[in-house]
Amino acid sequence: MSINLSSQKIIKDWIDYNGHMNLSYYLLIFDKYGADKLNNIFMMGENSAKNTGMSTMIVENNITYKQELKVDEEVEINLVYFNHDKKRLHYKFEMINKKDNKLSATFEALALYVNLNNRKVSEFEEKKLDIMQSFIKENKKKFNDQDLKYSSKLKI
Repeated sequence: MSINLSSQKIIKDWIDYNGHMNLSYYLLIFDKYGADKLNNIFMMGENSAKNTGMSTMIVENNITYKQELKVDEEVEINLVYFNHDKKRLHYKFEMINKKDNKLSATFEALALYVNLNNRKVSEFEEKKLDIMQSFIKENKKKFNDQDLKYSSKLKI
């Protein structure tokens, strides 16, 4: 099970000389249509960066490529795992090709919560901790914690 965050159509500009989507655009899709969506749910996205000077920065990530994607195919970006500690987010997304409902790629990340004014790692505010805890409580049964690379990095 998973939580759908968004869908995205593969555009011609993302196709390389091999006739499939270039690897750099997998990261773009996971970042813009996965991580940005998740950060907005937790009030840590672009609005937070601009209005409070607080944001997240990915410090480690791992992408697996399972099935190539071609122009005009559409993918769903789903959250398959989420957890956090006082300063870190850990999440994993999957990219599903809507044409055949097959897994095209996965993306796992470890992100830090950062004060953009002094560029230092900071602890989450209580309100954001509450939002994340409520999200986990509501969705935990949908999470899959198999094959995670960064679980040990959280200080829970």
